[in-house]
Amino acid sequence: MGRGVILSAVGGLFCLLVVVVVGWALVAYNRLVRQRNQVQASWAQIDVQLKRRYDLIPNLVETVKGYAAHERVTLEAVVAARTGAIAAAGTPGVADRADAENILTQALGRLFALAEAYPDLKANQNFAALQRELANTEDKIAYARQFYNSAVQTFNTSVQSIPTNLIAGLGGFRAMDFFEALDGERASVQVRF
Repeated sequence: MGRGVILSAVGGLFCLLVVVVVGWALVAYNRLVRQRNQVQASWAQIDVQLKRRYDLIPNLVETVKGYAAHERVTLEAVVAARTGAIAAAGTPGVADRADAENILTQALGRLFALAEAYPDLKANQNFAALQRELANTEDKIAYARQFYNSAVQTFNTSVQSIPTNLIAGLGGFRAMDFFEALDGERASVQVRF
């Protein structure tokens, strides 16, 4: 009788342990799914803002052309960077898309620097409105990138942490790439008077 009670108790504890482990695994798996979905949703928000930027750029370039027609190289660089960014939008990798978007950001910076050399252009209402709209879009892109990177950090921490990494490995969850700045964007800005 004593041995039967002990076996029943051990069996009951074993069943309880199995239930707890299975319950924990389900909770961990569902958390990973939520985090992955958050990363994907935040990437979609970046995509929305980038498409908005793509739509604004041709109008901006056309406005600048009227004032600075001989600055063809800068204008062509912006158009080429926009084309490269749109082409990269079809690639699945974050790194390739981030590189293309960073090149576009640098080209737009050169375009706005060009505008400084043309006071009439800066005073043009269309250019000013487009510049404000693009600056607003750039702010939204920066926020969306920050949110995306935060979601990736949370997801990657879960995927790489013990014991959740066991569930991540079994569920096929892999660490995701951050949206990173180019080396040139990390350099400090030189202000000269």
